[in-house]
Amino acid sequence: MSNHLIVAPIMLPLLVAALQLLVGEKRRRTVLALSVASCAVLVLLAAALMLAVSADGALTAVYRIGDWPARFGIVLVADRLSALMVLLTGVLSLSLLPYALGRWQHRGGHFQPLLQFLLMGLNGAFLTGDLFNLFVFFEVLLVASYGLALHGSGARRVSAGLHYIAVNLTASMLFLLGVSLIFGVTGTLNMAALAELIPHVPERTRALLHAGAAILGVAFLIKTAMWPLGFWLPRTYAAASPAVAAMFALMTKVGIYVLLRLSLLLFGDGAGPASAHFGSGWMLWGGVATVIAGTVGMLGARDLGKLAGYNVLISSGTLLGAIGLQLPAVTAGALAYLVISTLAIAAFFLVAGLLASDGDDDTDDTLSLEPYEQLGEASAGEGLYAQEDESRVVISAPIVLLGGSFFACALLLAGLPPLSGFLAKFAMLAPMLEAGPRAGAIVLFTLVIVAGFCTVIAMCRAGIQIFWVEPERLFPKVRLSETASILALLGLCLLLTVLVEAPLRYLRDTARQIHTPAAYIHQVLPAAVAPP
Repeated sequence: MSNHLIVAPIMLPLLVAALQLLVGEKRRRTVLALSVASCAVLVLLAAALMLAVSADGALTAVYRIGDWPARFGIVLVADRLSALMVLLTGVLSLSLLPYALGRWQHRGGHFQPLLQFLLMGLNGAFLTGDLFNLFVFFEVLLVASYGLALHGSGARRVSAGLHYIAVNLTASMLFLLGVSLIFGVTGTLNMAALAELIPHVPERTRALLHAGAAILGVAFLIKTAMWPLGFWLPRTYAAASPAVAAMFALMTKVGIYVLLRLSLLLFGDGAGPASAHFGSGWMLWGGVATVIAGTVGMLGARDLGKLAGYNVLISSGTLLGAIGLQLPAVTAGALAYLVISTLAIAAFFLVAGLLASDGDDDTDDTLSLEPYEQLGEASAGEGLYAQEDESRVVISAPIVLLGGSFFACALLLAGLPPLSGFLAKFAMLAPMLEAGPRAGAIVLFTLVIVAGFCTVIAMCRAGIQIFWVEPERLFPKVRLSETASILALLGLCLLLTVLVEAPLRYLRDTARQIHTPAAYIHQVLPAAVAPP
């Protein structure tokens, strides 16, 4: 039964999206009910899949569509890593839905079907076992993301969205070119088969194989926004609507997932002396450069959308550097950081959408709200009042909620105790000190610490500007649905702070599994693949 569970996270959002398009935009309640049901069931399916691959003796579940051999047919593979990513996708989408159910989804058409197609592409990318179908699902999620990035229209959003489309079309072209070179050398695109064949590739064609892998890597480095390829990300994410930008925080992790999977499966220790650890140095130092670029951009950001976007860059750079070290203990901590940073950045995008100033023509209705109340006009039942001379300072419930959420996001993004952001960073950084005198590990360790302090500075400056410097600032009357999404994401981070032992144990087992891919290869390919 666990094998058949693998296809469900892909088929479910596909069928729901088709039903929503048939129902039409006029029956909004039916469309919303389908989305909520889909995301809730997706979380349950991902949890069941995670339990199935975590059971004693069950390391990997394989689903061969049409029962074709894995080397030639379409194969879906679930292990601890892919099950974790599918669960993160489901949890994030379910948490964001209440926020999107309000005013945001009505600013454009077909928001819910596009979200379901995006979930289909994400789950397919995490569960596929071959590079060609990875390209197919990659294109599905990109096409859906194009519509979501442009959702709501507006000059700024359209400009940033078209830029985003052009960059990703370039990445898709590089993806196809890299896959073609790899197929020309090996005759297969199945990941497990490639892992078996790469050690036996003749030396006369190994350079062509490395060229194909490098081009493929560049395509995903564009998606992870590695410097200097990530110039598009802060502007695009800041221009998108808050719920879309929060979902896009996970999309950069698709590139991280693929690079982690391919670097350890295809170019790990078993790839032979000529191909072992191919590209790991580029990822390490590219991650270092990305952390530097993100930190500098964050210190110079003057609006909350771009501040959140540069936090995405810092997160991607940190994860790239950790992957480049290729140490199991560091990888386990990096996976914890991936989960926490995704949830925290998503929550910050939602908070930023409610805190963004109104009436600024440059924002083009991006990350902003219609004004609902002014501080001096709040009723006595909505706030606490303090009288000073002839002026009155109002601390209303929405301000308290937004201020507390902003503060929690700052702690999580900076990695300060006692929240789970600190625990995730500690789990990732502590093994770097035990790795010996490696220059890359020392540099990355130092930069992550410095980036955390700079995050404190940037967030404190933004918080002071929003809550203290502008006494006449208009604050929104926060809706219950918007509150639910923010509290759900921050509550998950708090829960992971309290229940830290079991998740870390799962992540350590995941890191050990992906660093020793022999079981993965054996279960996908029961018989050895003949060298070309």
